[in-house]
Amino acid sequence: MIITRLLVPPLLFGLVSVWVACKEPEQSQQNVKSKRQSKNEITPDEPARNILFFGNSLTAGYGVEPEDAFPYIIQKQLDSLVLPYQVINAGLSGETTAGGVGRIEWVLREPVAIMILELGGNDGLRGIDPGESMKNLQEIIELAQTKYSDIHIIIAGMEAPPNMGQEYVTAFRSIFRELSQVNDLSLIPFLLEGVGGEPELNLPDGIHPNERGHKIVAENVWAVLKNLVTEG
Repeated sequence: MIITRLLVPPLLFGLVSVWVACKEPEQSQQNVKSKRQSKNEITPDEPARNILFFGNSLTAGYGVEPEDAFPYIIQKQLDSLVLPYQVINAGLSGETTAGGVGRIEWVLREPVAIMILELGGNDGLRGIDPGESMKNLQEIIELAQTKYSDIHIIIAGMEAPPNMGQEYVTAFRSIFRELSQVNDLSLIPFLLEGVGGEPELNLPDGIHPNERGHKIVAENVWAVLKNLVTEG
């Protein structure tokens, strides 16, 4: 059973711009905090630790059922290993890095052990200055670390579309690696590795993964996340 909760303040929700590449109405954030099956229940002296997926429509699972989105797939992987973590899906369709700055403190009201920061894709589609995107992502990182000094942050790298020109594409790609190096954070080099540009793994819009695509995205995330949740 999935418990859903709204993680977007009403005043901020109306300020989030629609992803220009999407023809459908903006999809509301799908927030998922799954309930473990009885065999995996956490004992009172072992409270669940939250893993926050903070991102845009990719995280929200645009165009697929909530249980087919990669954060939910990660939750099932955690449950299968009986690991004391619960996923919170704070994905919002159309979210930019600037929108993330305005939303992060509200989302961090609950304790977070690990945050997967998946923002920037919409900035790249809109041709926003990579320096501005990097500044916004750095602010999100600092706000999260100020709130929870022991938080582990994983940055999900993204790519700008080729039609933005090679100079822009190169500059955009570099911001994620640079942020991970400057802040000593884990990095998923490219969240959509193996999925981006593959028609059979995406919805008709060519941007959002379908069910098969989300399974591969989950593998990309797990390859990095597993080192944090299984250590010790």
